[in-house]
Amino acid sequence: MSNKLCNINEIENPGAKGFEIGSGRKTRNIFIIKKDGEVYGYNNKCPHAGINLEWQPDDFLDHDKTLIQCSVHGALFHIETGDCAGGPCNGIGLEKINLSINQGGDIFLEK
Repeated sequence: MSNKLCNINEIENPGAKGFEIGSGRKTRNIFIIKKDGEVYGYNNKCPHAGINLEWQPDDFLDHDKTLIQCSVHGALFHIETGDCAGGPCNGIGLEKINLSINQGGDIFLEK
C-alpha cells in the first residue's frame, strides 16, 4: 500500500518538503528532498538528538542547499544517502524511506 505525498513539481530543485503521516501514536514525520530532478526520502528524526530536523516548515537544507542540516545542533547529512557529513551525528545517518514516482510525477510513500 502507498500514500500519495505530493507531486515532484511542488518541491523546488534543490528543495525539501516535510509531511506528517498518520495520527495519534501512529504519527510519523518524514521529508523529501529534491535535487537534480531526483527525490530522496527520510524519517524526520535527528539520529543525535531524536528531534525533527527542520528550521521551519520545509526548511531542511543548509544555506547552500547542498546538505541536510539539523536545526538544533547543526549536524550535516548527505542528501543522496543520508550519511553523516559532519557535526554531532557521530557517523550515524538518517533513516531512509521508500518512495516511488508515477509517470505523472506524483510521489508516493511505499509501506
